[in-house]
Formats: sequence, C-alpha cells, structure tokens
Amino acid sequence: MVKVAIIEDDQTIAQMYKIKFQSEGFDVEVAENGQIGLKMIENIKPDIVLLDLMMPIMNGEEMLEKLRQKVWGKDLKVIILTNMGEQEIPEKVKQLNVADVILKADMTPRQVMELVKKQLNLN
Repeated sequence: MVKVAIIEDDQTIAQMYKIKFQSEGFDVEVAENGQIGLKMIENIKPDIVLLDLMMPIMNGEEMLEKLRQKVWGKDLKVIILTNMGEQEIPEKVKQLNVADVILKADMTPRQVMELVKKQLNLN
C-alpha cells in the first residue's frame, strides 16, 4: 500500500486530502507542523510527502532542510503544497530537491492525487 504523509496545519485542508487519498486506497498520516511531521515521516517511511510551507513550531522549509540531512530522507519525494505565490517561495526550498510545487487554490484534491500518482508512476 502506498503511504502518503500530509504535513499541513490547516486541519480542514489536511482532512480533505486525507479523505481523498484514503478513498483511492492510500495509507495516509497527517501532522500539523514540521516538528511532528519529521518524526512521523521517520516512523512511517512514506512514499511521498505533501508539505505545507507556512506552519507553526517548525515551518515546511525548516522541516525539508532537516529531512534532506537524513540518509532516509535525502531522496524522499516531496510535493510542496502552499498558497504562496511562485515568487514568495524561498529559493532554498526549490534547491532542496522538491518533486513539485502546488498552489492549493489552483488545484482540486483530485488533481493533486493525479499528480501524486504521476510522481509515483502509478498511472
């Protein structure tokens, strides 16, 4: 079973994606900030991570930086899920080997799921 980790502080959005992915047979875990998310990812070893950038305690950029320093997190597929405009996304984030950057407002959960399937070669 494909494991998806969703790191998102907005519980409504996190649950919306969780329900969508579970309905397609994915195993989904959710964390509300980068600190919890990093520990969760280490424990469940997901196939892909959907990561929000703007979160309390540890933001997405910090979490991604720490993830890339781990042997097991170096090549993990990460899709940034944000409402920041392209120009607002820190350059460092783009340099940390992200698979894609999605503007939440521009894509439906179905479209996000299709993108995840494409990234994991499940189409």
